[in-house]
Amino acid sequence: MISTVRAYRSEPPSSTQTAEPTQPDTIGTAEMDAPLSLHAVVVAAPEQVSCPLGEEAAILNLKNSVYYGMNPVGARVWELLKQPTSVAALRDALLDEYEVDQERCAQDLLALLHKMHDEGLIEVRAAATS
Repeated sequence: MISTVRAYRSEPPSSTQTAEPTQPDTIGTAEMDAPLSLHAVVVAAPEQVSCPLGEEAAILNLKNSVYYGMNPVGARVWELLKQPTSVAALRDALLDEYEVDQERCAQDLLALLHKMHDEGLIEVRAAATS
């Protein structure tokens, strides 16, 4: 239901890069490292630029120079992520717009958000409060 994030490096890796992955910059982000759940608030990270490509979207992470492609459903999620919102609200918006089982939607959405978070495309700010 939700796209797999496709990544493309904007330039070839240099010969001085090591094979080990680099650690993300976590200085000052402890308050934004909340667990990802339906109650968490998520938002697109500021270190990226994106544009629509028809019904899809392209995102460039400015920290690692990697492009990501999103299918139409992923692009809709990305559009909703421009403002801080709870994961539950994202799920509800998708349920209103697409014919999908609620549990499947929640599972697929959380999987996509985990990938986006791992790639530095979104921030998990805190649990939503009622």
